[in-house]
Amino acid sequence: MILDEPTAALGVTQTRVVLDLIRELKDQGIAVIVVSHNLNDVFAVADRMAVLHLGQVVAVGPKYGFDIESVVDLMTTGTSKRPSASSPEQSSGSSSEQ
Repeated sequence: MILDEPTAALGVTQTRVVLDLIRELKDQGIAVIVVSHNLNDVFAVADRMAVLHLGQVVAVGPKYGFDIESVVDLMTTGTSKRPSASSPEQSSGSSSEQ
């Protein structure tokens, strides 16, 4: 399932419902891709992250390899000097086309 900005126009209660649904789908083994600028929501439900800058993948990896500040750096500049940020090449030993 692909969700594009699923919580953008929602209030706190409705956002919680959507995030709970994403977790339920994940628990059922259903892959969910969440496209969002709301990093709190992303970090609440993600296992892995892919960060884009100007339409190009600049980092991919497990959520624990990122923090909000590194993701903001990557989204806005394409790079991050923070130690938690992962480049596409570092994430899994394969290309950035993941």
